Amino acid sequence: MTKKYRDINIGIIGGGYMGKAHIIALHAVGATFDTNLRPVPYMIATTTMHGAKQKQEEFGVHHATDCWQDIINDDNIEAVIIASPQDTHKEIALAAFDNYKHVFCEKPLAAHIDDSRAMAMAASKTSYIHMVGFNYIHSPAMQLAKKMIADDAIGEITFMRAEHTEDFFADPLLPGNWRTEGKASGTMGDLAPHIINAAHMLVGDISSLVADIGIVHHQRPTTDNPSQYTTVKNDDHAHILCNFSNGAKGNLYFSRVATGQKSRYCFEIYGTKGALKFDQEDMNILWYFDTRINKEQQGFTRILMNKAHPDYAQLCPFDGHGTGYSEQITTEIRNFLVAIDQKKLLYPNFHDGLKVDEVVYAAFESHDIKKWITL
Repeated sequence: MTKKYRDINIGIIGGGYMGKAHIIALHAVGATFDTNLRPVPYMIATTTMHGAKQKQEEFGVHHATDCWQDIINDDNIEAVIIASPQDTHKEIALAAFDNYKHVFCEKPLAAHIDDSRAMAMAASKTSYIHMVGFNYIHSPAMQLAKKMIADDAIGEITFMRAEHTEDFFADPLLPGNWRTEGKASGTMGDLAPHIINAAHMLVGDISSLVADIGIVHHQRPTTDNPSQYTTVKNDDHAHILCNFSNGAKGNLYFSRVATGQKSRYCFEIYGTKGALKFDQEDMNILWYFDTRINKEQQGFTRILMNKAHPDYAQLCPFDGHGTGYSEQITTEIRNFLVAIDQKKLLYPNFHDGLKVDEVVYAAFESHDIKKWITL
C-alpha cells in the first residue's frame, strides 16, 4: 500500500541566518526522515517587502510579506517558525496561538523573563504544539549521551563541567553592532541558553546557582567611523557555579571572546560508574569511560557515530562519515512535525524554554546581589 502524506503550510518569520536554516530544513526533512507531514515553506515575513521578495526567491518560498501579521492571519498556514529578534517572540507567539497555529520559536524563548512566563502560560492553555529551537541537543552524539545516562551507563551523576565558547567578538577592534546593545543579545542571551538546556537534558533541573557576568571589551569602534567608539552594553562572558536538583554539582562557562574557539559547545559529566565527554567542534565523537571494566583496559573510549546511533542512519548512509549543523536543524524540524502529527508535546517545548530563561534571569540576579540564588 502506498504511504499517504499530507502537506502542511509553514510561515517563517525572519529572513536572517536562522530563517534560512529552517527553510533549508523544511525542504530536506521529508526526504530525510520520510515524515507523514510534508512541510511547505508557504510564506516568509521580513521587515521590508523588497527583502521579503528577495528571500522568497532565494529560499524557494511561495509567498512574501513585510508584515508578520499576514502569516498569523492566513488560514492556509498551520504552523509558524519564529526566527525574528527575541523581543518580538512574545507578541508573535501569542497571536499565533490565538489564530490556531502551532509554533516553533528560536531560542531564547523571549528577551525578558516576564515575556517568557507569559508565553509558557499561553502555551499551557492551548492545544497547539509549541517547541523551542535548541538545535545542538539533536546531534546523534548528544542523543546517544542522553540515552547512555538514562540507561545508567555512568551511574549517579556527581558533576558536570560545560561551556559554550566562541571567538566572534574576541577582536577588540571589531565594531559594535546589535549584538552589543540589548541585554538579550549578549552572551547570556545568545550562547548560554544552549548549554544550560544541555545541562537540563543530561543532568536535570538546576536548583541553585551563583554567577559572575562580565564585559571584556567595554568600548568598540562604531560601524560608520572606526576612530569613534561606542560603549558595549551587554556581557562578553560569564560563569555559573550551580547545584542540580538530583544533588549533582556544576560549573558552566559562556563566552563570545574565547580566542581560538569557534563552536566549543562541550561538556564533561562524571558519575559513580563512568564518565562522558563531548565537544561540538568534533561533533561526531562521544568519549566514554567505564569504571567496571578491567583496570588494565580502562581509559576513555572514542565512540564514532554510526548507523547504530540515534537518527544517524537517516542523516548519513555511511558509518563514520559524519553529520553537521544543518542536520541538527532538520532533526528538530522532524520532531516538530511528529509532535503536530501525533498531537503530543515533545522536548524542548515552551515550558523547557522557560526553565532555561529562569536560569539566565537568576544568573543576572545573582551577579547583581553577589549571592547564591535558589530557583
